[in-house]
Amino acid sequence: MKLANSIILPFFFLIIFISCTSNSAQEVVNGMKVDTILRKIKDTISITAVGDMMLGSAFPSASNLPSDDAVNSFAAVDSLLKGDIVFGNLEGCFLNSGNSTKCNGINPNNCYAFRMPERYAGIYKKAGFNVMSIANNHVGDFDAKGRKNTVRILDSLQIHYAGQLNKPFDVFEKDSIKYAFCAFAPNENTVSINKIDSAKALVSRLKKMADIVIVSFHGGGEGARFEHVTRKNEIFYNENRGNVYAFAHAVIDAGADIVLGHGPHVSRAVEVYKNKFIAYSMGNFCTYGMFSLKGNNGFAPLFQVKVNGKGDFLYADVISVKQEKISRLTVDENHTAFKRIKQLTDEDFVGHKLEFENNRITAQP
Repeated sequence: MKLANSIILPFFFLIIFISCTSNSAQEVVNGMKVDTILRKIKDTISITAVGDMMLGSAFPSASNLPSDDAVNSFAAVDSLLKGDIVFGNLEGCFLNSGNSTKCNGINPNNCYAFRMPERYAGIYKKAGFNVMSIANNHVGDFDAKGRKNTVRILDSLQIHYAGQLNKPFDVFEKDSIKYAFCAFAPNENTVSINKIDSAKALVSRLKKMADIVIVSFHGGGEGARFEHVTRKNEIFYNENRGNVYAFAHAVIDAGADIVLGHGPHVSRAVEVYKNKFIAYSMGNFCTYGMFSLKGNNGFAPLFQVKVNGKGDFLYADVISVKQEKISRLTVDENHTAFKRIKQLTDEDFVGHKLEFENNRITAQP
């Protein structure tokens, strides 16, 4: 009898303790109903997202770096890079020395190969970035050496990343929310944007592992001629840059909660599909050096997206920024990117149920 009491009494008090918690549910264990503690999911999750970033390349010469050694790159938007997730596309590698094989036979001064000094990685970290895409056409500019060094540094700074074949996704937890992040591109050594069935399978797998699945893609043609979402495969320099519309819809069908696009170097339309937010291109956010900033190439959005605990879109605030060769990155008081995104959304998604007002995007009921 004493033995039985020694077993029953602690179990009884365990049930009392658990049942007194505010967030509980019942399940059946060995024929008995036992209260179990549930994990609390935040009501609102903040995802801040921007497009292409390259703070200055030391190739072919360190004289091409900004005069302040890039430390003030994000000074104008420092207070805006806040959120549970702060995302951007890393358009280049971290590497202190070396030549690029892509520039063989080409004048290095006319070759688009980007290697940022390793010390620049800390500038991204200090600015608040905690998730980055390395699925693009410039992370591999210095081959395996550049890619390996880049991921080594991102790991050391605890910045989450994905998009290379040997790192297609990352799963992590922040403030009791489980996130999965994956990234796609049409480029060598990246997870392919053109293999949509494989992308769907990966996203479906990740949705079983996480509360919120974030998908990034680097796709579409580049420049002012490619502002529109064509819903077709986009060919640029004889390369299939993907059907970004078909890709975005497919990964949401598979379980993605937000899709963040970049690559065209200009802003594109946005869409809410099945209550999930899609940014088809976020343009040049902070790009020093050889990037063209003419016309709409010089304007970009900083999205502050709010989703609920299920990943459904609530609203997005859009801060428009602009870049110039001398003043570099500043907030655009004329809200050019916001206005352009509204215009493109009206043209590319006729009949959409989005409202654009006071630099905020909301979905009509």
